[in-house]
Amino acid sequence: MPLAYESLRSALAAQPLFEDKSWQLSPEAWPLTPEQVGELEAIGAACVEFHQALETLYLRAAADKNLLRNKTLRAPWVAEYLDRGKPAALIAHARDPRNRGTLPPVLRPDLLLTDDGFALTELDSVPGGIGLTGFLNRLYASEGAVLGADDRMVLGFYETLAALRPAERNPLIALVVSDEAATYRPEMEWLATQLQLRGKRVFCLRPEQLFPLENALFFDADGNPEKIDVIYRFFELFDLPNIPVERYIFTAWEAGELALAPPLRPFQEEKLALALFHHHRLQDFWAENVSGRALTLLRALIPQSWVLDPAPLPPGAVLDGPRVGGRALADWRDLINASQKERDLIIKISGYHETAWGARSVVLGSDCSREEWQQGVEAAMADAATNLHLLQIYRKPRRVRHRVYSNDGAEVKEVDGRLRLCPYYFVRGGKAQLNGALATFCPPDKKIIHGMQDAALLPCRIASVTS
Repeated sequence: MPLAYESLRSALAAQPLFEDKSWQLSPEAWPLTPEQVGELEAIGAACVEFHQALETLYLRAAADKNLLRNKTLRAPWVAEYLDRGKPAALIAHARDPRNRGTLPPVLRPDLLLTDDGFALTELDSVPGGIGLTGFLNRLYASEGAVLGADDRMVLGFYETLAALRPAERNPLIALVVSDEAATYRPEMEWLATQLQLRGKRVFCLRPEQLFPLENALFFDADGNPEKIDVIYRFFELFDLPNIPVERYIFTAWEAGELALAPPLRPFQEEKLALALFHHHRLQDFWAENVSGRALTLLRALIPQSWVLDPAPLPPGAVLDGPRVGGRALADWRDLINASQKERDLIIKISGYHETAWGARSVVLGSDCSREEWQQGVEAAMADAATNLHLLQIYRKPRRVRHRVYSNDGAEVKEVDGRLRLCPYYFVRGGKAQLNGALATFCPPDKKIIHGMQDAALLPCRIASVTS
């Protein structure tokens, strides 16, 4: 049953899920066919395999070990790329043998719906929207068949974190949200409240509320110090130096007193991993370390991408990259001369930087002036010593239609738009469980899709075969 405008507006006003943000309202969840849901489940499994292979690639590259079974392939440059600009202590922690096999507990790919199917433009391991999607799943539950029904977003999130401390019957879990990520604090507070109502010890905390005692971390709960068993960090690793108890987090983890999620492993949060997947020198590695089904799926999903490394080439050498004016590139700066048609390309910073999230570093060549494109290329070259960028082919989302309310709620109109789909996978025991998905439905003139005032943010439902 479609939701009334006043019901939606009242529910969101009573529980704002983001700080100072609003969006368009729709009476209906986004419909997914059973086939699309099956594809999303396969994508989740492929994303886990990708992360497992990425860990192997990084650790073997860092140790300058051979990457292949029956041929010689060493690639220490892979670890140098992924470690570039990171502090030595964080690199050492990422390589610590005690971290072997630890994956982000929540994975969220950004999927654009194109004429050729889904395109995976990013694989986020510190994703926002967990609480929002759980809230919207409840709100639209009356429509039936909501993906992630029975509160799976909320419960699955808890079960995944609690499993990190299996010896504790009711572990104390701190959802730590930094000031940099404060926009998302309301949804984390909502998650904590919902789990407290179920008797779980889950608290949304600011970093300054944590303090050390001996080798553990605590917070003040009504005048009593409570020991924290699990920290779910909702902040990026570049923000770690702004966390007052930074060094005590490492101390507590090293003492076995604390589980950290996501792991403090920056190589798992670099966008350039998608470019490494397409790197011509690493194709045999991916073929050996990812199943055939996942490899085929990832090759279809991930747009062709390249690392923008300005290292000089020897005379006569060319870059593995797009062509400009029909010619191969000898320097990434040759991209400056690309025509608008040739600039169907995106430049974005790889990670470990305040502009690496929220589409703040994205430059879409076909949607900007030649001067802006030149600035984007030159900025990528200038930053490369500490922050690498990647270049990615832009796969344009196709037009779709959905019903939305007018701004005053007086009418419902079916309108054209473009779709980004963000499925949420909770990872336990090396398996990905699809627990919900957030659809962002934008006006058709928006080339880069993200949460914005004129977009609709919707949960997803499984459509019947006849609908």
